[in-house]
Amino acid sequence: MKPCDHNLRQVILLAERMIKLANDGDDDREDTGCGILYGMLRDSGYKIKQLAEAEKIKHIAKGWWDERC
Repeated sequence: MKPCDHNLRQVILLAERMIKLANDGDDDREDTGCGILYGMLRDSGYKIKQLAEAEKIKHIAKGWWDERC
């Protein structure tokens, strides 16, 4: 796997972790300030993941992406 693909895979995983943390935090929050924070974290996670997935498609089209790694 190319280093750029490895990094891209890590970005996708990080974005997924951000979304999960936002969901977990939102479930446990006790005030609106935390709700705003977790909402921003969730929104950022989805935006980052969307950008990374689009870049992944470009890498697949170039023949760089290796699903086995």
